[in-house]
Parts: sequence; structure tokens; C-alpha cells
Amino acid sequence: MSKPILLKVITAGDGGVGKTTLLHRYIEGVFLPDTLMTIGVQFHLKELKIDGKRILLQIWDFGGQEHFRPLLKDYATGARGALLLFDLTRLSSLHRIDQWVNICRQNNPDIPIIFLGTKLDLIEVTTIDDEFTSQFIKKYDFFNYLKISSKTGENVNLAFELLAKELVKDL
Repeated sequence: MSKPILLKVITAGDGGVGKTTLLHRYIEGVFLPDTLMTIGVQFHLKELKIDGKRILLQIWDFGGQEHFRPLLKDYATGARGALLLFDLTRLSSLHRIDQWVNICRQNNPDIPIIFLGTKLDLIEVTTIDDEFTSQFIKKYDFFNYLKISSKTGENVNLAFELLAKELVKDL
């Protein structure tokens, strides 16, 4: 059997938007309501099959706090794709999107980024609508946008599948 294709993927976004919770849902299949702040970066592996190819996603979970950001540009080196998260209930989580895009695209200006609005299960307190997010999608040329819920699992697997398909289409 052939070895899987290794693809480095990064998750980026402000602290508290749900990066670690998303990864626990995707990797372990469980929702963790209380996660600890990610210090620097954590790593996860997930194997999947896309278009008949075995893919091994090496997922880097970036800490979202300001004091980690100078390190993250170096950690982004070699990434083939990115998931950029914001909190649908917190407008301030969009204020630093340009910083996150710069971190993701520092070494690869064409890196495909999927834009993810998190905490869809909190729809009653959602403050950010699709019309507003479309401005960011256009400005930063994100290849896709999804609203996700790590609590319910809605669109979690789809987000990673869409990114993986985007990454393998030219392999």
C-alpha cells in the first residue's frame, strides 16, 4: 500500500474562537466544552481519503494570543492550506483577520484559506451575517466559507474535506 501524501495545514484565528475545540471534534469526534488556552502550537494528525488518494493531514493548532504571533510566521512555513476561524457571536474576532492572513500567507501568498465562522450552535446570539463576511471573503480571496459548530459537529468534517480536496486537486 502506498504511503499517504503528507499535507501541513494550519488553523489560525484569535484566542477563544474555537480552534482547539474544532480539532478535538474533528480528530476525536467529541466536543470539549472547556479547553485550555493553546500555548504556542499543538499538532494533530488525521488520515483521510480524497479522490482515491490517501492523505495525512498534519494540523498545526496555533495559539491565538497576541504574544504568540511573532513565532507563528515561522511555524506557517511549509503549510499547504489554512483554516482561518472567527467567532460568529463576537465581532471583535474579525478585527485582526488581516494579521492572520499575513501569518498564513507570509511564505506562500497563494495558500488556500477556508474561512470558518464558529459557534453556529449559538445562532440566537450570532451577530455576524453572511453579507458582512462576504467582504472578507472577497478582500482576502478565501476559496470557501462555512459556518460550523464544534458542539453539534455541523460542517466540521466538511471543512477539512473541502480544504483537502482543494490541496490535492493539483497533485
